[in-house]
Amino acid sequence: MANGTGRPLIGVSTYLETGARWGVWELEAALLPVGYPRLVQRAGGLAVMLPPDAPEHAAAAVARLDGLVIAGGPDVEPERYGAERDPRTGPPARMRDAWELALIEAALATGVPLLGICRGMQLLNVALGGSLVQHLSGHAEVVGVFGRHPVKPVPGTLYAGLVPEETTVPTFHHQAVDRLGVGLVACAYAGDGTVEAVELPSGSGGWALGVQWHPEMGEDGRVMRGLVRASG
Repeated sequence: MANGTGRPLIGVSTYLETGARWGVWELEAALLPVGYPRLVQRAGGLAVMLPPDAPEHAAAAVARLDGLVIAGGPDVEPERYGAERDPRTGPPARMRDAWELALIEAALATGVPLLGICRGMQLLNVALGGSLVQHLSGHAEVVGVFGRHPVKPVPGTLYAGLVPEETTVPTFHHQAVDRLGVGLVACAYAGDGTVEAVELPSGSGGWALGVQWHPEMGEDGRVMRGLVRASG
């Protein structure tokens, strides 16, 4: 273990916000909804925040980790996957895109276990040459409110080994996987056919899973426990 404590050290990428407020302050901040570190902690890991940095430092950061989580957040810039911007796509977060893509590439290159959550799953797909649907309806019905819908695993996949039954998950997104990245397989679907999870098959050199929903907003910790076990 990178930290020598017996608890895997799990890095979680963060938001970079220009005007966050707390107490009497309103300042630029690197922040993370508390559900992410709490989910890591409940799963038996030590959580550390990874604020956006220069991409050339990503490999050094990943080398100090036992596992990596790419958190949810803003839309991936369409230019990253060769698409024209849909009017419903949100404003770019170029620094975060560059940093998190470099983190993903470093984790895949070294076999550090990787979990992508919502945007994180989408970035994993883009990092491997895939593309995204820029807008779909029914997966984020009320702004700022998480919805729920069922997700069905694909038998025989890594995800199905963690969560073998259909489950109802917390969801908030309007983008999704279109063309799968090289080597990725779809391992769970929503009822409307939307790809809800992707993974690299066993034998591909590392543990890598992306889920479209937000496990940090629910009570089911099996996906994160899978990451932490793989990181041990």
